[in-house]
Amino acid sequence: MAAVNKLSMLSRAMSTGAQMVKPPVQVFGLEGRYATALYSAATKLKQLDQVEKDLLAFQATLKQDKKLRESVVSPIVNKKVMGVALKESADKLRWSAATGNLLALLADNGRLSQLDGVINAFNIIMAAHRGEVVCEVVSAKPLDSSQSKQLEGALKSFLKSNQSLKITSRVDPSIIGGLIVSIGDKYVDMSIASKVKMYTDVISSAA
Repeated sequence: MAAVNKLSMLSRAMSTGAQMVKPPVQVFGLEGRYATALYSAATKLKQLDQVEKDLLAFQATLKQDKKLRESVVSPIVNKKVMGVALKESADKLRWSAATGNLLALLADNGRLSQLDGVINAFNIIMAAHRGEVVCEVVSAKPLDSSQSKQLEGALKSFLKSNQSLKITSRVDPSIIGGLIVSIGDKYVDMSIASKVKMYTDVISSAA
């Protein structure tokens, strides 16, 4: 209940209208709720492109600046002080009001550690807004050109005529083999690791 109230507060703080603007694609989890509230507010303020630009710049800075990243996610730093500092920084950098308010409210709610997830969720919404369908493919080892082409052809069957596919690939040896595919709001785990876990659970429950 408290989380819902905080999200309602976030939406009100970033936008003057009470009616939420529904995003073109649903994103899940707490990060998804913050991203949805941000999309609604930025749409009403006509700041969508600017907010996306702001957040991508901040995300890149956090990846490059270790000290800043540690300060942002540190549980020791006073959250209200951090919120004010981030809001002032956003104003100096001439970021959009929606971006500054988001950072300040995440800090105030002790949610800055989830900022990366919020940005990623917002990127998915923005891609859908442009008619792009974001797809992440996780494999145990890099796919060769033939495998990539075959996979892309299969994934395009999920698209509508007015959509385009945007694929990002990531290698994770821990999945052992197979693929994990996230396309839009769909998630398919075809990894060997997930099958091993399923069989292990079945064996454990039968023991």
